[in-house]
Amino acid sequence: MLPRFVGRLGIADAVTITNAALGFVAVVVAFVDIHLAARLILLAAIADGLDGLLARHYGGTEAGPYLDSLADVASFAIAPAVLAFVVISDGLGIGLETVTVELGLVTAVCGLFVAMAVTRLGLYTAYDTADHYTEGIQTTLAATIMGAAILAGHPVDDPWLILAITGAFCYLMVSRIRYPDLLARDALIMGVIHGLAILVPNAAGRTFPFALLTLGIAYMTLSPWFYWGTDPAPVDEEPIASAE
Repeated sequence: MLPRFVGRLGIADAVTITNAALGFVAVVVAFVDIHLAARLILLAAIADGLDGLLARHYGGTEAGPYLDSLADVASFAIAPAVLAFVVISDGLGIGLETVTVELGLVTAVCGLFVAMAVTRLGLYTAYDTADHYTEGIQTTLAATIMGAAILAGHPVDDPWLILAITGAFCYLMVSRIRYPDLLARDALIMGVIHGLAILVPNAAGRTFPFALLTLGIAYMTLSPWFYWGTDPAPVDEEPIASAE
């Protein structure tokens, strides 16, 4: 007897499910090799963008949007929170064998990150998919910035700064700030740099992780005000869906 998903799910759904599996593997690997875990999260982000392209080309399924949000919980909520926890706790020299104020603080902030990411994903699925913008920082973007920062080696050396950034994302993901969808040309550039950051993170003095981190921060800080000016959907170029 065949599993019930046979004939109901498509190729885009298969990529989405792969995204979820990558998130789990990143969580496990984070306690052994934080840089490999960061690369896995960045790879999951590529899968998250690829499933949208495949759905538009081959057609999606009714289960697609639900699978997408569920997969993103693993890859862009839980996995980056675990990465942040490992980096911060290691940097502060916090052990898990003894409960301390610092351990409680780090656990609370990382737990809040997961809660706000899940909230943001639910709101996105319910309200934002038909627009050319989304409210609040995309969970994919937050995870990408954190992964790129780890590969770039900065600001990983300052665990308190990582804790502050993680806390800031907790608010930004559920804020009312409008982030426009990337145009196809910009998504292509971002995707190429994204891929190179995964494949050759140490090349040329970690150029590609630094470039990905710079582009991510630039989009996060500037795009709500300067990306498309007053026209959120230029008629001569189609925006791509916001990655979640």
